[in-house]
Amino acid sequence: MTADEQPSEAAPGVTDAASGAAGAQAHEHETPQAPPRPLLAQDWRRLLRMGAVGATAQMFLALSNMPLRLDDRLLIKPILSFGYLSLLFVPFVVGNRVGHQIKREGIPTHAAGAHEVIGGAVAGAVAGAGVSLMALLLANFDLREPLVNWSPQLADLLAFGNSTGFAVFIWLLLGGLSGAAGGAMRLLRPRIRRVAVTMILTVGLISVMETLVTDLAEGMRFEWLTDRVYARRGGVNWNWALILAAVSGLVSVLARGRVRRTRERIASLEGASRNRANLGLIALTGALLVILPMFTGKLTNELLANVGLFVLLALGLNVVVGLAGILDLGYVAFFAVGSYTAAVLTAATSPRINPELPWFVALIFVVGITGLVGLFIGAPVIRMRGDYLAIVTLGFGEIIRLLFLSDWLSGWFGGSQGIVRIPGAGIFGLASVDGTDPRAVFYLVLAFCALTIYISWRLERSRLGRAWMAVREDETVAEAMGINTVNVKLMAFVVGAVLGSFSGAIFSAKVGSVFPNSFLILVSIVILVVVIFGGMGSIPGVIAGSAVLIGVLGGPRQPGLLAEFSEYKLLIYGALLIWMMLARPEGLIPSVRRSRELHQQEMAQDAWLREQLDEEANGGGSLRASAATS
Repeated sequence: MTADEQPSEAAPGVTDAASGAAGAQAHEHETPQAPPRPLLAQDWRRLLRMGAVGATAQMFLALSNMPLRLDDRLLIKPILSFGYLSLLFVPFVVGNRVGHQIKREGIPTHAAGAHEVIGGAVAGAVAGAGVSLMALLLANFDLREPLVNWSPQLADLLAFGNSTGFAVFIWLLLGGLSGAAGGAMRLLRPRIRRVAVTMILTVGLISVMETLVTDLAEGMRFEWLTDRVYARRGGVNWNWALILAAVSGLVSVLARGRVRRTRERIASLEGASRNRANLGLIALTGALLVILPMFTGKLTNELLANVGLFVLLALGLNVVVGLAGILDLGYVAFFAVGSYTAAVLTAATSPRINPELPWFVALIFVVGITGLVGLFIGAPVIRMRGDYLAIVTLGFGEIIRLLFLSDWLSGWFGGSQGIVRIPGAGIFGLASVDGTDPRAVFYLVLAFCALTIYISWRLERSRLGRAWMAVREDETVAEAMGINTVNVKLMAFVVGAVLGSFSGAIFSAKVGSVFPNSFLILVSIVILVVVIFGGMGSIPGVIAGSAVLIGVLGGPRQPGLLAEFSEYKLLIYGALLIWMMLARPEGLIPSVRRSRELHQQEMAQDAWLREQLDEEANGGGSLRASAATS
């Protein structure tokens, strides 16, 4: 999104209500509304082009075997499964995007009308033709040798168990209807659209979080309710889907005013009042996280523990990437060093050194050794920038893994055999936390997450944190202002390494063994995706990114709520990254400072528009003259 597309939209958390109203007024002045287009006055070339893109996407999804693999996971029984949803979602998006108009200063935009629905239906039908073509090809050709997913089962799925002719017709029809629904979304008023989206997301979230909801209901003795809401094969029963949608829509309508007033009241707080509000919210969240595992089973607690481990890793990488702006693709090296150091110092089966130290004593050595490794990795490459630094850190990450795997150091770290029978984390001699008790592991992870969040928060507001952000914005200017950029970047490496070592030490105690193949470069990439998706430099964003990506899709080797998506998680990660770069580069929950950096041009243009409106209100009329000239 560029400043030309929406010049009146400022970064979240930057402007107040008055400036937002001024921006809306500027938007009204600069983008006058034209009458709706006639039904047949369509940009047919654009319709066909976007429809062809949708058809290609649907054929790709079909050949990836996603519809067939996900067909067993129902979303709404017996109406919709995740497999068919993956195909129907494409024409819906295409139909919705066909009516998108780029808003430019002084150029009128057409009001939404019936032409949106017609255009969406045409583009959706063209997209659905991709599935129709796939059904024809599957019925008449055998291309299984180059395309491994080319199978009669896929043909039967696309035809709904009927003939090929039926498949051709039904996907043209479904594509047109889905595209028309996407176009019709533009006809709804913003408030009604928000309610509709809330209803859809509520049903989807309840279905996705089936494992968590049923586990929590069993702990709270509400099995009778979940037995009615969910079907035996999974998914929400269609009648309860309607009830949940209606209730969520009603709540959205009734609570919207209160939520808006509460948000405005919190945003208006300053100084000690704002700090008290933040502390209250943190205390409420902490209490919820402490109480929640008491009512859930081992499966949910294991999932929460895995999410917590990735939160620790993402918080450490957030210091390096989000605050200091150093693209580190070898962050898994610190995770590996922390795990192996804790294993060597606590396990009796360590090949050469086995002091069998208590876990908390060993953690002191883990912090010191990992900090030295961070210093060792950062010192020779710290003067590099951009892609060169990323490639070098990627190489160091692989070097560390190969050293643990090598026969040269097998006498110290076990080589490919790793280190096994690692004792649990002893908590001051009172208990031993290991993988047999996921609830205790989660509480240990939660304690270290709280410590890491506090450290990150304090560092971000310290002089060192401000130096990191100055280096992130422009290293040359920061150096000219007197900041020792070498020392500052080295400190970022060391702090990130120490925070990442916490997760490694807990991981070795939780699993009870460490092997080199647990520290592949894919772990670094997944952690980086979490930081980018959540919001670089934002602590709440990093936590939310870990909960969404790791909790729902799962980690490199850890299952999530949607275990069926494990084969396609990297594909989904890539699609999410592309969407974030195009639509929301600041992340899911961005920091205010980062938003200002990314939207600086839009904010400057907003300020100019407000100035022109003030002059026009005083009789200047310069905005109209500027619009007429452009």
